[in-house]
Formats: sequence, structure tokens, C-alpha cells
Amino acid sequence: MAQKPSIPKGTRDYNPVQVAKRHYIFNTIREAFETFGFQPIETPSFENYETLMGKYGEEGDRLIFKILNSGDYLNKADEQAYLEKDSNKLTGSISEKALRYDLTVPFARYVVQHQNEIEFPFKRYQIQPVWRADRPQKGRFREFFQCDADVVGSTSLWQEVEFIQLYDAVFSALKLDGITIKINNRKILSGIAELIGASDKLIDFTVALDKLDKIGEEKVKEEMLGKGIPQLGIDKLKPLFSLSGSFESQIERLKDILDASDEGKKGIQELAFINKAISELGLSTAELELDVTLARGLNYYTGAIFEVAAPKTVQMGSIGGGGRYDDLTGIFGMKNVSGVGISFGLDRIYLVLEELNLFPETVSKNVKVLFINFGDEEALFSLKAIKYLRKHGVNAELYPDAAKMKKQMMHANKRAIPFVVLVGDEEMSSNTFTLKNMISGEQSNVTLDVLVKEVK
Repeated sequence: MAQKPSIPKGTRDYNPVQVAKRHYIFNTIREAFETFGFQPIETPSFENYETLMGKYGEEGDRLIFKILNSGDYLNKADEQAYLEKDSNKLTGSISEKALRYDLTVPFARYVVQHQNEIEFPFKRYQIQPVWRADRPQKGRFREFFQCDADVVGSTSLWQEVEFIQLYDAVFSALKLDGITIKINNRKILSGIAELIGASDKLIDFTVALDKLDKIGEEKVKEEMLGKGIPQLGIDKLKPLFSLSGSFESQIERLKDILDASDEGKKGIQELAFINKAISELGLSTAELELDVTLARGLNYYTGAIFEVAAPKTVQMGSIGGGGRYDDLTGIFGMKNVSGVGISFGLDRIYLVLEELNLFPETVSKNVKVLFINFGDEEALFSLKAIKYLRKHGVNAELYPDAAKMKKQMMHANKRAIPFVVLVGDEEMSSNTFTLKNMISGEQSNVTLDVLVKEVK
């Protein structure tokens, strides 16, 4: 007996309705990207192993899908690593490529590789799938799309201001209210690490801190202790765990806390600039919120860090994020090129819109008219009319077989096609069509031009 087919965990099939809804989100985001002046690029689904590894921190590296070398990949394996069963050392010798983990590192590679063709500042957007060997759960998949926008070649904080406006524009267009755009600054995190005596453990510190809303204060402290951060330093974090209030009041409190850190004070100045600009410009749907525990755990952020939270009525993780990465292209040999970018989590946005019933009823471009097939002569007559309908923007089709009428009508019902057209000898002789509304049941004899108006 043949085994029942299946798909890998963390992946999905999409039916026509789901694809239509996804395209609605894609198109909304793409339109906003282009309105803000971003240009599209695409990069390969897999990159060289060394391009990706070491760019996402220890946790991120573990989630990268590695691709085995073609042919006898064990022939070139590190024999000592193989005998010792050291998977980390072995992987590098049997895998030269890996599926991309995100779109930002491939974009940095693209900028370096094509720097002589690019006009800087370069504003690019990219909508493509990425892969992560994560544990599948609600809103978290192993294969998913990212929708990224980035600017490289400018250190101006006006870019951060524009990205906040871009988030607001997209979620306004999607009619998604109650969005919170959380912001922090890596310089503030560096200042805090300096304050608690953990400057040499910045990555460990930020990875643990980023989990505060998931595992709670005590677990975060335990993780920091386990990474060698001193208890005395952790005790100094108490004011930060309880920091609350308006954006402005938190900024004032941070000035006191980080008074001894030049790096921290610079981060405060950058956040204050961004907040003042947004206060002047205003937001339509979203709310800007300062969150000093926001870290996102990635090595390459150097300035502002963004994370977008779904409305509180929905149980969902972040639906977007990003930040400033002043030295990302430096890892590929191109120094002093500043960049900042954001990403939209398409799959999570889809789940939020679905749960809140925010997809427009017209999002699915279903067939509007099905012509019943009574035979070859009637079918040819119908196809001439269908050609005319399609020319006038009406989705129409002919049932392919001259099956029993009941079967064809049931087909129209199951596909939720609102109109059917019947063509027999009488209609062909009078050059008319019998149009039936499948919802009301009403039936009328009409000319082709009237048929177009009725179904439109």
C-alpha cells in the first residue's frame, strides 16, 4: 500500500482563496514600498555557507538549513570531526551552501558584489521566502515569506523616521488598528551592558534580555547568571525591568540611568530625535513605544531597533521588525556603508487579518460567470462571448465537458460562482444569453452588452 503523501513540518500548502489573500497583503506592501521610493531586487534562495554563518549569533546559526554537497559528500568530510561525531566541525566540510535565513544578509552581500552598479543611497525592497530550522508553532513556520525594505549609504536618522511612517502606511492600508511599533537603540543596550559590567558579554546579555516578555524577569536573570554576568550587575537592571510611562518620561529616566555612558547617551539622543519627528508628523494607525528591553538578539544591529506588535486582542508574536546596521557590509569587505531596514512578517500578518476578519470580501478574484456546456456548437458560441467578457475585465469560463446540467450547476455552487449562462438553440438563433443569478435564483434573457453590465 502506497504511503500517504505529506509535507515537512513547518511548511504549508495554500488553496486558491488563501493565495488570493496572501497576494492582497503582498500587493498592499509592495505598493507602499514603491510609494516610498524603494526599488525591487531578488537574490537566490540559497547562499554560500560562509555568507550566512556567523551573522546571526549562536542561536541564529543553529537555525540555518544547511544543504549537503552533491555527489559523495562524505568523501571530502573532515575525517577527525567525523570520527569524533563533532557535527559543528563536520558540517563545514560536507555543506558548501545553505538556505537563506533572512533577506538582510543576502542584501548586504548583493550591495558589496554590485557596488559599482548601485547609486547610493540605495533604497531596495525584496519579497521572497526564507527558511529557519525553528520549532513550528502558531505564527512560526520553517518556510515563510519576508517583505523587506532597506536603505544603504546614509547615516541620516530621517530614514528611521520614514520607516516608522512606512509601517504606519501599510497597516493603515490593511485596516489593521491597534498596532504598536516598539523601538530601542543598540547603543542604549551597550550602555546598559557597560553599566552592569557585562560589556564583554553584550550578545549574551541582549539575547537574554530579548526574552523578557516570553520567559519573565526571573528566568532572564537566571540565563544571564548562567552566561557569567555578575549578580551585582544584574541587580542594577531592576529600574529597567520596571521602566514605564510615556516615551518622553522614559527618555528622561534613561538620561539619569546612563549618565556615565557616552555610548548610551548617544542612543538616547537618537531616540529622542526620532520621537520628536514622529510626534510632529503624526501616525494614522500605529503607536510608537519605547521598549528598552527590546534587543532582537541579532549581531548586526548598531543603532535603532524596531519590532511591531499585533493588536492586543490577538495572541500573536511580532509581525515586523528591523533596525540600523552601520557595519553589516563590512563583513564582506565594504567598510563605512551604513544601512537601516525593516521587515514585514507576511504569514503572521495573514493570521491576524484572518482572526480579525479584515480581508475584503472582494479579495478573491473568483470566476464571475460559468457558461454551461450543452455540446460543441453551443460551446463554440459561448467561447466567443467569453472572449468578449474577458476583454472587458470579467473573469469567465466554460465548463469543459457536456455533462449533465445538474452536475455543472453543482460545480458552479461549490466554487461560489455567482452567475451561470445557458446557451441553447434559441439563444444562438437570437444572439442572446440566458443569465442566471445563482444567489437570487433570478433568470433573464439578455444581449452580450447587457450581460457584461449585469455581471460587473
